[in-house]
Amino acid sequence: MTGDPNTRREELLREMGISPVWRLRVAAPVAAAAAAPATVTGLTVREPEAPARPLPAGGPVSQMEWPALKAAVAGCTACGLHEKRNKTVFGVGDENADWLFVGEGPGADEDAQGEPFVGQAGRLLDNMLAAIELERGHNVYIANIVKCRPPGNRNPQPEEARACSPYLKRQIELIKPRLIVALGKVAAVNLLGRDASIASLRRQVHDYHGIPLIVTYHPAYLLRTLNDKAKAWEDLCFAVDTMRGLAAVAAASPG
Repeated sequence: MTGDPNTRREELLREMGISPVWRLRVAAPVAAAAAAPATVTGLTVREPEAPARPLPAGGPVSQMEWPALKAAVAGCTACGLHEKRNKTVFGVGDENADWLFVGEGPGADEDAQGEPFVGQAGRLLDNMLAAIELERGHNVYIANIVKCRPPGNRNPQPEEARACSPYLKRQIELIKPRLIVALGKVAAVNLLGRDASIASLRRQVHDYHGIPLIVTYHPAYLLRTLNDKAKAWEDLCFAVDTMRGLAAVAAASPG
């Protein structure tokens, strides 16, 4: 990015349709460190249930490294979604990222290009990232609950999400993100293992196998529901504050 970063952020927020412009809070390191344990461990922490799930074709996914995992996804036939796909959409970004953003599934543009969030919703996501000084591919990884496009861009069915879940779980194990941001209800429900509304899940730090998780709206939803863009900005600010607290705790920990 060029020019004054505050001016650029204001331009991005205007593109997102958010007014008035709200600035990110800058928490003092000591305060963040003091508040972080309560933020991370004291709110709605629930370990997802682990029902028996059939592993997709491709061998022991839980032991795969990146090359084998990518090859397994490319050749996967574990559910019916593979029958009409053009390309699988594995995920993209920094494989050692602190930030992991998870959506629901590929759309038409993603199916054509093999990369998540490349259409209009992807442009909005990129603006959302830029507004909190993040960038696709730089300390950010982006993935979806399912790797193949559901017909007509419908939500993934439970059996499709279950078939794909070992791949996403292994990606998360390899990335070891510091924070997960679930984009939309489908991502939140599948990662948390329980059904709930976005409204009831926002502004809380949840738990995914020991990794803090925050829920916000999916960019595609925000394109249809402009009034909720301001709420999404609140969630992004909350995510930044949470990440600062996590960083402060890590810095203060011995060793």
